[in-house]
This record gives sequence, C-alpha cells and structure tokens, in this order.
Amino acid sequence: MTSQPARFAEAIMPDVSPRARKITLTLLTITYFFSYMDRQILSILLEDIKADLILTDTQLGIISGLAFAVFYATLGIPVAWLADRKNRRNIIAVALALWSGATALCGFANNFLHLLLARIGVGIGEAGSSPPSHSMIADLYGPDKRAGALAIYSLGVTLGAAMGTILGGTVAHYFGWRMAFFVIGLPGILLAVAVRLFAVEPPRGMSDAAQTISDDSSPTLADGFRAMWANRAARHLVAGVTITSMIGYGLTFWGPAYYIRSFGFDKLQIAMYIAPILAVGGVVGTVGGGKLADWCASRYGLHSQSLMIAILKTIALPFLFALYLIYDPWIAMGSYLIALIFQTGYLGPTFALIQGLAPLKMRAVWAAITLLVINLIGLGAGPTAIGILSDVYTPMFGDESLRYALLTGAALTPWAVFHYWRAGVLLKVDQQKAAGQEPGDSAKTVIA
Repeated sequence: MTSQPARFAEAIMPDVSPRARKITLTLLTITYFFSYMDRQILSILLEDIKADLILTDTQLGIISGLAFAVFYATLGIPVAWLADRKNRRNIIAVALALWSGATALCGFANNFLHLLLARIGVGIGEAGSSPPSHSMIADLYGPDKRAGALAIYSLGVTLGAAMGTILGGTVAHYFGWRMAFFVIGLPGILLAVAVRLFAVEPPRGMSDAAQTISDDSSPTLADGFRAMWANRAARHLVAGVTITSMIGYGLTFWGPAYYIRSFGFDKLQIAMYIAPILAVGGVVGTVGGGKLADWCASRYGLHSQSLMIAILKTIALPFLFALYLIYDPWIAMGSYLIALIFQTGYLGPTFALIQGLAPLKMRAVWAAITLLVINLIGLGAGPTAIGILSDVYTPMFGDESLRYALLTGAALTPWAVFHYWRAGVLLKVDQQKAAGQEPGDSAKTVIA
C-alpha cells in the first residue's frame, strides 16, 4: 500500500522517480565517501609525516582533529542556513570541489604551519557537505525508510575511512606521503561535476505531506537552536552521538599509528589486509544497524532505535577493550572486527531520529547543529586528546603510551550508552502522549 507522503510526493514531483532517488542517494553517499577518505588519509600517513616534518603527537593530533574541526563545524551552521533556502545540490558540488583541492594541497606542506593551513582548507570545504545532504535525503525518503537510507549514506564513513587508509597507505609505500594526498584529492573535482549534473534537488518536505501543507513559516537560525534545545530526546541523541564520535574519531585517527607502534605492522600491511577486513565489519554494522533500526521502528516504535544503539554499543565494549589489552596482534584485530560490527550501527538511526524530530524547515539547520557539536567536541577533541594523552603517558608507558591513551578513550563508551538509553525513554514517553496513552510509571520518574 502506498503511504500518504509517498502519494503526495508523486503528485508534486513526478520527475523524482525511484531511479532518480537512488542515483541521488548514491552520489551523496559517494560524496560522503570522498569526505571521509580525504580526512582519514592523514591517519595512515601520521608516522611518515611525523618523521619528515619532525612533529610531536600533540601537533599531529591538532592537525588531525582540532584544525579541521573548528572550521568544519562552525561553518556548517551558515551553510545549513543557506541550504534551507537555496539549492542544496549546488552547495554540495561547490564544497566538494573546494575540499578536494585543499586535500591535494596537503601534499605540498613543508612544515607544521603549511599542513595546518591546508587541513583548515579541507575543513572549510567539507562544511558544505553533510547538512544539505541530510536535508535532501530526509526529503527523498519518508520516515519508514529514512533510517535505512541514512545508513546507506553513512557507509561513506566506513568505506571512505577504509579507502583513505588502503589507497593512502599503498601510494605512500611506493611513492611517498605527498603523492598520496594528490591521488586522493584530485578525483573529487570530477565527482563535483557529476553531482551538479546528475543529482536531483527534491522539493522540501516531499516525504512529509502534512508538514508541507501546513508549515509556511520561515524560521531563523536562532529558532533552530531553541527548538532543538527544547526537545529533550534530541538533546540526549546529540550528546550520545557526540561522545560516540569523540571516541570513534580518536581511536580511528590514531589506529594505524597504534598498529605500527605496538603491533609492528607496516603501512602496506595495514592498507592491504587490516583496513579491508575492518571495512567489511563496518559495512555489516552500518547497513545492518540501519535495517535493524527500520525493523525495530515498525515493530516497537521509533524509540526502540535509540535503545537498540545502547544495546549494540554495550555488546561491543568488551571486544573494543580487548584491542588495547591483548598483545597478540591478530587476536586483538579479530576482537576489534567484532566490536566494529556492533558499534557502527548507530549512524543511520541517530541521524534519522534527529531528522524525524526536526521541524520540516529546520532539517538542514538541525543537522548542522548536530554536526557542529559532534565535530567541535568529537572530531576536534578526540584525536587531539589522544595525542596529548600519548605524550603525557610517555614517561610512564614509554613506547606503549599510545595504547593506554586509546584505552582511556574507549573507556568513555558507557557515557554515550547512557544518553542513547535516555533518549529512547523520552521518545517512548512522547510517542505514548501523541497516541493519547498514559506513560508508564517508570517512564514518569526518570529525570531528563
């Protein structure tokens, strides 16, 4: 049976066929893939750059996280404001061309300042990608398919990070770290042309008929902040995904350096064997998490998606700890593969829930606010904190200082689990109120 939003979408935009939706989602996913490939390539090159430019772990952490994140996150807000008013596809295409060129410029760096400025350029460009992409996907797919669509989009994280490691490590092994930046960065300019030519710009709200008919307001950016802060479930979702991202960015960016220092792997081994295997786990977890979230929502309600994430992250935690507590490299990596399968299922459901909670004309702004917090704290603090901790732990642990810095980061996982659980409780209460039901006594007594 065709849903009301689907019938409405077909009526107002017959040109957006299922094929056009798939092409657009595919192009947005590939763009996200390039985004993560361009930012993740640095991780496999850290040891080479450190030796060549004579940098500390703290400096490497700043380049990996803070320098990129400050501009990426803060500029995402005005870009999102623009995306809620202008053509989102064009914004994405221009942004993609900018950050791809800046990635290539990293290959010309001769000192810390040069690399810092190039990474800032990558952050400025990438600010124009995710908020308009989230908004477009929310308009292309209704609530019953949104988590799955955003899970597919989120494959860009896992596959892009893996390909940045695979391609970057392989090229750097044979041709040096500078050439790796050129090979990764320049093809993105061609992709920008493809996005401009073949992606479709959907009408706002085409998958949410009721809101489209009734909502004629033009909310301001401040309205977006106030509306998100007023929504308790949204606050906890943002907190959960921010802490998760802080842990994930820190562990992922420093992962290859850890494998080299503590397990004795070289760049080519990481590129050819470890990264592809871990990518499979990430894909299984990301796609499976989206599918499972859609199933949970249809069977138990949307609140179950947040509770699902809390459960999956709890299952993953002991396997994540094993990566840093086990000294046998292959047993440790096998444990990490299991952890990835469970812990990567949060992306699609989290962003789908936030887009579902957002007022129609604030979707890009809510996405940008979420990404602002995620990236300032998660991307900005995660890799930087791990680098600082590694330097601080060096007198105590010597060559194994990075191992214990990463273990410290992983230990923050229960904090994220709490926020996802709270969001699930609050979403369930809201669902019961919307259905005219009286919330259960246990839900009433839980403090926001």
